[in-house]
Amino acid sequence: MNPENTAAASPPVDSTQGRTPVRAALASFMGSAVEYYDFFIFGAAAALIFPTVFFPDAGTNATVMSLATFGFAYIARPVGAVILGHFGDRIGRQKVLMFTLLLMGGATFLIGCLPTFDQVGWLAPILLVLARLMQGLSAAGEQAGASSLTLEHAPDNRRSFFTSWTLTGTQGGQILAALVFIPVVALPDEIKYGIGWRIPFWLSAVVVLVTYFIRKSLHETPEFEHAKATNQIAKLPVSDLLREHWRDVLRVVLCAFIAAVSTVYGTLAISYGKQVGNVDESITLWLVVAGNVVALFSQPMFGRLSDRIGRKPVFIYGALGSAAIMPCYLLSMESGNTLLQFALSIAVFSCAYAAANATWPSFYAEMFSAKVRFSGLAIGTQLGFLMAGFAPSIVAAVGGLEPGGWVPISIFTAIIALISAGSALTARETYRVPTSELGRKRVPATV
Repeated sequence: MNPENTAAASPPVDSTQGRTPVRAALASFMGSAVEYYDFFIFGAAAALIFPTVFFPDAGTNATVMSLATFGFAYIARPVGAVILGHFGDRIGRQKVLMFTLLLMGGATFLIGCLPTFDQVGWLAPILLVLARLMQGLSAAGEQAGASSLTLEHAPDNRRSFFTSWTLTGTQGGQILAALVFIPVVALPDEIKYGIGWRIPFWLSAVVVLVTYFIRKSLHETPEFEHAKATNQIAKLPVSDLLREHWRDVLRVVLCAFIAAVSTVYGTLAISYGKQVGNVDESITLWLVVAGNVVALFSQPMFGRLSDRIGRKPVFIYGALGSAAIMPCYLLSMESGNTLLQFALSIAVFSCAYAAANATWPSFYAEMFSAKVRFSGLAIGTQLGFLMAGFAPSIVAAVGGLEPGGWVPISIFTAIIALISAGSALTARETYRVPTSELGRKRVPATV
């Protein structure tokens, strides 16, 4: 008998009926692009605009406080993960994804309407934090829901390729955010810090409307419909998750530390280049655009590679590669060599981090069964993403924005990469496991 027989369960879902992988991948790509356009607009503004607009001075302390507001969303994300994960496993992936889209769009539009510190004093950053918390609640369910939905629509042998488009959507959102901000930072100060910075936040309403109609037409996954039809919907998914999959949740939390590379790259490195390397603001944003544009192509390729050789080797390469190249990228900020900066920006993000980024939606989701997949993926990633959320402000507070700051930034990146890679080593390789059998406990073979 096969030593990897699984425990008895209801008949598996038909491998092809009802699956629409291309449509699911497109809906996930667009939804993630909207969510992370909104999310990264905030990140760029936190690095370049908010220290002047929402705080009483524009020095290093204001930058640290501004970067801390970026991190507040990550406090809300674990709470949102429990709530949205519960409903995602109870009422379906698609319904929750519609809600997260509208919540993120509404919060982002409101940020563009907030009064400044000069107008209302400390009420301004308080309102900013509240809107940021709304963004965090939304983001908690977006990637988990989109990844679960796309994985359950995908063919068994191409799950990583199709789910990689969820994270490729985040790259699309970050590109759009940076492109919108480039002309903003080029404006005269009186316009830039007046109405100019608000326009990117207001534009999110247009993108939300387009994505709303794309996502509305997508139907629920065959896996979830099968679970619903056979009475396998968990009454309290979090309870089942912690009872049956607590080790996998912990594993995802530690693996998800790797997301800190993205926030260091997309937020902290911008501030470092501006304050230490005297790199022009528009150049720092173009560096982010370049890395993300190439990642649009490299991430699906890494997804395909993961379908051929497994999740673990591709993910671990991405983690360790990010740690190795990040110091070189940061040092290039002080070199004055723009061509070198662009080359290393692409290397660290598109050629290293993109491998882990493309792989984790399938890698993490495949650790859980369908009845707790949304909850497991949401809770595990959002607890791990706390590290990503506060990484910029923590490292900035210990000298990351001072001359020689590349050292603490690089040490931090190396530590989180090693933790992520080590946790991934302990996981089961699942790229050849049928979707209907994912997350089931293996039992010894019977004679």
